[in-house]
Amino acid sequence: MLRLPATEMVARIRDKECFHAVCDDYSFTLKIEDYAPYVCAAVHDGHQFRPSLWEHCLHTEHERWYEEDPCTKQMVDAHPIVLAGCDSRFEYDLNRPPETAIYTDAWGKKLWRNPLPETERRKSLEKHGAFYGVVHALIGTLEAMHGKLLVFDMHSYNWKRWDRPVPTWNLGTANVDGARYAETIRSWSKRLGGITLPHGIPETSGINDTFQGNGHFLKYITGHFGHTLVLATEVAKVYCDEHTGTIFPEVVQAVASQLKELIPLQASEFHKRT
Repeated sequence: MLRLPATEMVARIRDKECFHAVCDDYSFTLKIEDYAPYVCAAVHDGHQFRPSLWEHCLHTEHERWYEEDPCTKQMVDAHPIVLAGCDSRFEYDLNRPPETAIYTDAWGKKLWRNPLPETERRKSLEKHGAFYGVVHALIGTLEAMHGKLLVFDMHSYNWKRWDRPVPTWNLGTANVDGARYAETIRSWSKRLGGITLPHGIPETSGINDTFQGNGHFLKYITGHFGHTLVLATEVAKVYCDEHTGTIFPEVVQAVASQLKELIPLQASEFHKRT
């Protein structure tokens, strides 16, 4: 793996070079093994939280972990193009626009002891901006190459906080063209609902059941690129104990191994159908 500034990543993308790199400030990673017609992303996978923020933060490390999406990169890491955040969403949230990317409170609890210094805010927003510069170059290049593109936007959610039965998988589609992409949406939801997991975890999938796909990552790509469908895909945290932080590696591996087969099938179908 290389260590590159975001500007160098953009230059390599424009030259259609394959590379595997971490951004030089360690804020995100990008792997391109082949300029395939689909991308996998895990923008909330990161847990890093820079030391200069520690004294300002009221949330514990576990409270931050609880709201992140651990292992979502691992679930899609076998694919040819993988983009993943390294920093915690509590530092800045890649799935929010710049004006709200730095939380003031999070899930009902104040985040900072005092308002953050402007230097800290600026540093976080620079990271956010660099990430989206790479996203724009990557999606633009791939859409130009292939005519259309599929992006698997991987997330997880805390299912135990719900007071009703919720699906193991949820697909959020409120901000994509539901009529244009109806067949792909139904197909992907069906495939997700067929994923078999250990320990009797239910094989269930819903569309706009728990979340509707309101994230900035999806909205940014959809707003800038007219032939790219982003599938905001959420898995319930059945692969860990969300209260203690224990990861169940056998469940993570089961998800990863089946997505390794299902994602390319969905991408191939998308390019034949639409």
